[in-house]
Parts: sequence; structure tokens; C-alpha cells
Amino acid sequence: MTKPYTFTALDASGKETSVTLSDLFGPHRQLIVYHFMFDPAWDAGCSSCSFFADHIPPLEHLASRDTAFVCISRAPIAKIDAYKKRMGWVFPWVSSYGNDFNFDFHVSQDANIATVEYNYRSEDEIKAKGLEFQIKGEMPGHSCFIKGGNGIGEEGKVYHTYSTYARGGDGLLGTYGWLDMTFLGRQDGKPAGGLGFPRKDEYEK
Repeated sequence: MTKPYTFTALDASGKETSVTLSDLFGPHRQLIVYHFMFDPAWDAGCSSCSFFADHIPPLEHLASRDTAFVCISRAPIAKIDAYKKRMGWVFPWVSSYGNDFNFDFHVSQDANIATVEYNYRSEDEIKAKGLEFQIKGEMPGHSCFIKGGNGIGEEGKVYHTYSTYARGGDGLLGTYGWLDMTFLGRQDGKPAGGLGFPRKDEYEK
């Protein structure tokens, strides 16, 4: 990684602070990023990303394998914090508002800022597949990074090792695994009462 990205986070006292990509590792050697869809103009995060967020495991298990986790979105940190509190989440979540991170990783699409690409397909390939919704606005994904040292790259440098998009994250959704064992399965076509995806605080009582 050669671009010096700066993100906005909240410290333990709730005060805004700037952090680098390297800072997001904390004391760990690896970092997993979830690209959480949350446009700066929105007042709530994407419902399917919220469904994913409900499946984020206790981070102690990742930390025990020298791995950190963070969500990154373009929404300002105040909106992120309000939504995080509404949903009862405690995982780290920072704002990339004002930097190119989301565009460089092709999870925010704007041809005026960066080449449109998603899930390793060009804009023309996406259109040919009939997936035009993927060439504008926000998209989900995961990216992994490692710090150099111990025989890997240059000491202290950050390296991008992996990214997956779209259905590439399905294997991390435990609810799907449970439903896949049942007779009726995922019932993806159901409206708000099923996995449509409403947020957990929007399900009908």
C-alpha cells in the first residue's frame, strides 16, 4: 500500500481522532476490513451489510491469531456512531469520508473519481451481465492486509493480500448456514418478515 489513507475514528472518550491504515492493525500483524455500505447522504447503514454485521464474531478469537477487524464506510463518523449505537454493535468502525479508500478498492463507484470496477469486472463486463446496480454508489466487500516483517515484504509496510466482493462473503453468514439445512431454505424472496433484508430492529413484532 503506497497511498497514505487517513480515517476518522472515535477514541475511548468519544472524541474524533485521525488514524492511518497502519493504526487500524493495533498490536496485530493482520487486518480484515469489511467495506460496509453507508453513503454520506444516508442516515442508516445498508440493510444487507447490517445483516452481515450481526454475524461478526467475538473479536477476541481473531486477536488470538494476531488479526484485527474493522468496518470502514464513507459516512461521517457521527452518523456511523449513531447507527452503531442504535444497532447495539461494539466492533471498531471508522469513516473514510473525504479520502479515496473506498474508490480505490472499488466499493464506491463514481467514474469522476476512479475507474468503475466491481467484483473484478470492468464497467462493460458488469453491464453485459445485466448488473447495472453495481456500477453506481456503494457496494460491499472484504479486504485483508498484512504488515511486512518476518520474511514477508519490508518491515512495517502494509500489504493488501486479498479482497472479495458480492456473494464472496456468504460463507461468513451463519444464519444462511442454519437455514440451508432446513426444508424451506433461505426464503430469499420473502418480504420484510424474512431475510429481505430488514435490519434487526425493523422486523415486524
